[in-house]
Amino acid sequence: MSVGGNAAPIIVKRKKVVAGDGHHGGAWKVAYADFVTAMMAFFMLMWLLNATTEKQRKGIADYFNPTIPINRISGGGEGAFGGESVFSEDQIAQTGTGASAQSPTEQRQARGQDSEDHAKDQSEAEFQQMAHDLRTALMGSGGESMVSDQLARHILTRVTDEGLIVEFFDLEDEPLFARDSASPTPITQEIAAMIARVFGLIGNEIAINGHIQSYPEMLRRNPAWELSTARAQAMRGLLETKGIAPRRIQRVTGFADRKLATTARPLSVRNNRMELILLRN
Repeated sequence: MSVGGNAAPIIVKRKKVVAGDGHHGGAWKVAYADFVTAMMAFFMLMWLLNATTEKQRKGIADYFNPTIPINRISGGGEGAFGGESVFSEDQIAQTGTGASAQSPTEQRQARGQDSEDHAKDQSEAEFQQMAHDLRTALMGSGGESMVSDQLARHILTRVTDEGLIVEFFDLEDEPLFARDSASPTPITQEIAAMIARVFGLIGNEIAINGHIQSYPEMLRRNPAWELSTARAQAMRGLLETKGIAPRRIQRVTGFADRKLATTARPLSVRNNRMELILLRN
């Protein structure tokens, strides 16, 4: 028997490699893309909330929530209420195109942004007219008597965003308060009586600001803060005794010499002044 007959047979194993799982490895990319998109939408929402006005936000909301008008008192849409809401009259933001009642009252009817702007303009016009009438009543009273002429020398009026400001100030020969005290002089009492009569014509709230001149820096104790506040409180007391209801006075403030009328001359008596502000509603 030959040697080759005793040799073990050679077995060759061929392993088949399947590479078909490779396309499953990208699923995380889809999830990550969804996450990035959601975060981008979130940050865009935060930016819009911070960078837009209430009117602009309402316009954006209306763009994503459109209404189709079906009749003159309906906002359109489907469902049990036909596009209306049981709270439609109580919502803050209204489109102005619908109402939940066929004949809504003036207080309950739906009001849009245009109506709000119109109401603001009307309120501003009314205040300007009221301020003009009061300024005329104050400054026009100067010709009634010699005393009123003396009062007019002390008074200035102006209208600001806060309201109608009636400012009256010291003159060199006629101070409003005794020197370095909160004791009002007779001219101040007359001014308070006149202003109380004029302010009594309407019911707006009142603020009182006290200002005084600067004191020399070498003083050991500067009385500016205490004196300006005390004079403002004294004016409050005068107004109340002349007929102004205490509940109408909303603020009494002493500004010391922080808001000078004549910054070039901080020691001038012109800086001793009171401001009575008829506040806007």
